[in-house]
Amino acid sequence: MQIVILNDAAAVAAYGANIFVTQLINKPASVLGLATGSTPVALYQALIAKNKAGDISFSQTTTFNLDEYLGLTGAHPQSYRYFMDQQLFNHVDIDKANTHVPVGDAVNPVTACQAYEDKIAAAGGIDIQLLGIGRNGHIGFNEPSSGLTSRTRVKTLTKATIKDNARFFAEDEYQPHLSITMGIGTILEAKKVVLLATGESKADAVHAMIEGPLMAKCPASALQMHQDAVIVIDQAAASKLDDLEFYQHIETENQKLQAHLASL
Repeated sequence: MQIVILNDAAAVAAYGANIFVTQLINKPASVLGLATGSTPVALYQALIAKNKAGDISFSQTTTFNLDEYLGLTGAHPQSYRYFMDQQLFNHVDIDKANTHVPVGDAVNPVTACQAYEDKIAAAGGIDIQLLGIGRNGHIGFNEPSSGLTSRTRVKTLTKATIKDNARFFAEDEYQPHLSITMGIGTILEAKKVVLLATGESKADAVHAMIEGPLMAKCPASALQMHQDAVIVIDQAAASKLDDLEFYQHIETENQKLQAHLASL
């Protein structure tokens, strides 16, 4: 894991956005794995700005989202398809046919999960997968106890996740308790993973992910096995790490190495 600790949420979003900008410049036909939630919004805003400025293009890009609520159509305001359209896709030069979100209203969700895996494989795999982390350590909707080699499947949400997400639904509105999510094994097959986390509420999960044992109780700990995982966090999210100063030292040395390599 590469641990990058920055001052605040704005710096985290900017750092993460720069990784995606570099990817799109180097490979315009990239396959991007995307995420929803409050943390990625600022990153998407930065990508939209870069696209409008002509610095990057999404015209050759393919995307796959991590997850979707089971039982919601893509037109539902709380669906993740709707979120992605509103927060990114409607504002950049991407072909909507190349944007993929699990089908929440699939007639047969089980076969839809395998179809999603097949589409990722047919696209050549994911170049960069964007992730957030839940307070219980979940990535995507892979809740604690998820298999560390799991594939795209239907998952039951924990009561804690349902409670956390209840703020997005009206009191009398149907809130799904099931989802379709990429599996942890699917996520680990991405060539690069970028996880963003901000705020003190994520500090326990960040500590368990980075310094805890590899365990199903903290699904994000599976990223310890990834060959190219970049964890970008702010000071608040990093506040419970035991080796904080060491991670900062490592990143300083990494930056010096990158500057040297760039000068060659």
